[in-house]
Amino acid sequence: MMHRGRLLEQPASSEFAFPNYIDGERTNANSASAALNKWLKTKIGQGYTIHSFRHSMRDRLRAVECPSEIIDQIGGWLTHGVGNSYGKGYPEAVLLKFMNKIASIDPV
Repeated sequence: MMHRGRLLEQPASSEFAFPNYIDGERTNANSASAALNKWLKTKIGQGYTIHSFRHSMRDRLRAVECPSEIIDQIGGWLTHGVGNSYGKGYPEAVLLKFMNKIASIDPV
């Protein structure tokens, strides 16, 4: 069973939160999503999915006026446009600033 500790157990050098779902060339997102949904049901019951979590995350980031590019980076969504593929993205400190903001608001 997956739990928060597994995420924290990943080496700091790991670029992936769930490396078991990466084969070096592609991500097995369907298997990762199914495992997360199974775990989520044990924590909060039926009727909630990772898909709905991602929607809620986006809504909460919008509520704290987080820029769309940062929302996309936090959520792992593709941002269109050639310029968006340049560089490494926003630094962790900037991402953390908005994650801390959503932690302090009431649920949407």
